[in-house]
Amino acid sequence: MSAPTALERARELLGEFPVVDGHNDLPYALREQVRYDLDARDIAVPQDAHLHTDLPRLRAGGVGAQYWSVYVPSDRPGAVPATLEQIDCVRQLIDRHPADLRAALTAADMEAARAEGRIASLMGAEGGHSIGESLGTLRGLYGLGVRYMTLTHNDNVAWADSATDEPRVGGLSAFGHEVVREMNRLGMLVDLSHVAATTMRAALDTSTAPVIFSHSSARAVCDHPRNIPDDVLERLPANGGMAMVTFVPKFVLQAAVDWTAAADENLRAHGFHHLESSPEAMAVHRAFEERAPRPVATAATVADHLDHMREVAGIDHLGIGGDYDGTPFTPDGLSDVSGYPNLIAELLERGWSRADLAKLTWQNAVRVLSAAEDVARDLRAIRPPSNATLASLDGAEG
Repeated sequence: MSAPTALERARELLGEFPVVDGHNDLPYALREQVRYDLDARDIAVPQDAHLHTDLPRLRAGGVGAQYWSVYVPSDRPGAVPATLEQIDCVRQLIDRHPADLRAALTAADMEAARAEGRIASLMGAEGGHSIGESLGTLRGLYGLGVRYMTLTHNDNVAWADSATDEPRVGGLSAFGHEVVREMNRLGMLVDLSHVAATTMRAALDTSTAPVIFSHSSARAVCDHPRNIPDDVLERLPANGGMAMVTFVPKFVLQAAVDWTAAADENLRAHGFHHLESSPEAMAVHRAFEERAPRPVATAATVADHLDHMREVAGIDHLGIGGDYDGTPFTPDGLSDVSGYPNLIAELLERGWSRADLAKLTWQNAVRVLSAAEDVARDLRAIRPPSNATLASLDGAEG
């Protein structure tokens, strides 16, 4: 009998230590495509024509836990009610598919779901605009099941700088530091994807619980502001946190960064916002791509980031956050949620051990959430809920 291939070994490993993925935008795709009509996008059956994500492909990909992003855009009004609708969408999905999905609030819930053969379903709010500058709203989201919050999205909030906006407060304001402290007290993970490097460092200075990057890669490998500088990766061991590598080509492949900048400028030249995905904008984009073919990332591209991140931060501080259904383009071999075995096979061929891969896929993410729960338990015994406001800490101007 021939020895098992790397792909066969990868699938066997994922059967025992499935992927915890840090970020999937399925709820927002359902909002935008069908306004939460879950019959129109029934994820119990393949949805290849419309989505990166459905239950058959999650199973094929060896996914055992998913942080569903309850994202809403940062440049539109009504972020708080829209976030509540996103949370409701996740709850509807869980209720609709009880044989496959299990609501998870704790690390113990994640392990229970794995034992049952179900996919642990957690939630992460993507952007501090979702709390409307209110710590009470932050606590409300936690009470509804949100277990991480990304401090910013593409735009600054009044109390934190984004990686893709002009600096305003130099990282975190006084209120921003209080948001981090209150997240620690709750047991809500501080997510540093999307934030400026100054914000990353400020949050690490303040947080007494492990932080995460739910979907970010290494800036030393691909120089994009959404990625993590080495000096920040070096601080993860002392903090206990983790960086979950993302698959988005324009964040992992330098040629794709440069191509995207040109493609974005082309959209703006035709009167569209560079993130617009209307049929008219996409027609302009397709015409550009015909003239200048898009550089293609692969599973090996992502593995290059993981190799570097392991060298800098150590294997105990790595994870995976694909950003499926939150990006129009994906790498070859990682085109949808069924592709994780291809990445694991690539890492096996590079000499990653089974023990290292078990940490990458499952164990690190469970440990980090458990550690945040422990910190919160201690803090709640000594610290009451904060009722600070933006004005009280940062002044009337914010």
